[in-house]
Amino acid sequence: MSHPRIGVAILTMGNRPDELMELLESVAVQETPAQRVVVVGNGAPLPTLPDGVTGLELPENLGVAGGRNAALAHLAEFGDVDVVVDLDDDGLLISPDVFTRLAALYERDERLGIVSFRICDERGRTQRRHVPRLRAGDPMRGGLVTTFLGGGHALSARMLKQTGGWPDAFFYAHEETDLAWRALDAGWKVLYEPALVLQHPWTSPTRHAVFHRMVARNRVWLAKRHLPAPLVPAYLGAWSLLTLARTRSWGGLRAWLGGFTEGVRTPCPPRRPMRWATVWHMTRLGRPPVL
Repeated sequence: MSHPRIGVAILTMGNRPDELMELLESVAVQETPAQRVVVVGNGAPLPTLPDGVTGLELPENLGVAGGRNAALAHLAEFGDVDVVVDLDDDGLLISPDVFTRLAALYERDERLGIVSFRICDERGRTQRRHVPRLRAGDPMRGGLVTTFLGGGHALSARMLKQTGGWPDAFFYAHEETDLAWRALDAGWKVLYEPALVLQHPWTSPTRHAVFHRMVARNRVWLAKRHLPAPLVPAYLGAWSLLTLARTRSWGGLRAWLGGFTEGVRTPCPPRRPMRWATVWHMTRLGRPPVL
């Protein structure tokens, strides 16, 4: 890919107007300018946006997956974006060379599908859950991985054309893993690059009221959609044991069980099991699809 053109997509619920404007300013000062920038109001009105930024107000909240798909559809209308960068509306690009570095990565490797940014707080700390490896280790160690971070990442438009976009039905939770598994199975690479930094407040995922239910439901859907049949019970069994060991709230466990049951009872097509070669590739990368 020569001289990749970058598009930026940002979702907002309308409750962080100051943070959104700071993020847009950090996008505007990038050395390599974005070809297009779209802000999606996910069931919420948008504030007045800077010149050159397109606003797209959705009549209802479609979740992370649905909102990002709306942004992708908008960017695809113009056909002049090669790489889509998704950013959380309370994040901040703290270096002006992020897009320059990103474009160079895609220019060097035509099979690069997804690039995951490093997420850190104002003190430079990166949470364990923000390192997309089974054994986190040093967050400054980059390399090929099997999933990526939702708050800051880049997607190849060519990859999206082949694999499809986000799984709308997921709404929130595990939508990144669903997309990553499809990309890997189609022969694309997923790279964690810690030199690309998105500053983001230190948070807990359980701040979302629907966290436990959707994590469980979507975990089941993920397995039903993508795993070879023998791996489905192994994957769900392993995560059930981990959840029981980690969850300290009875309310959280009840919500998780309700979501797990919902995932078992309800379909989330299409089912396209990954190749065993992909299972082996993920295992060699350090994360077999049973954990």
